[in-house]
Amino acid sequence: MLLLVSVAWPGLLAAFLIGAGTGRWAGPPAGRLPSLAAALVALLVLVAGAASLAGLAPGPLAVPGREGFWVETAALMLAGYLAGCILGAALPRRA
Repeated sequence: MLLLVSVAWPGLLAAFLIGAGTGRWAGPPAGRLPSLAAALVALLVLVAGAASLAGLAPGPLAVPGREGFWVETAALMLAGYLAGCILGAALPRRA
């Protein structure tokens, strides 16, 4: 995973900045449906992260080869985007 971060840091930084801008623009979820959608995205991050970590041990959940690299990269970028969204939404707005 450290090698993945060292290679993909520009994309990770871009995902974080795009997420921060999106979170700042949209603000925190207000209402039941947006909160449910935010929880679904967080669940997707957890599932993708678990799938990438499952590649460390052999078994039925391991994703080998190029597809495993794609899953790990997508999980990392999605986690960075979500962290940016949370940070951007948490920043106070000035009137």
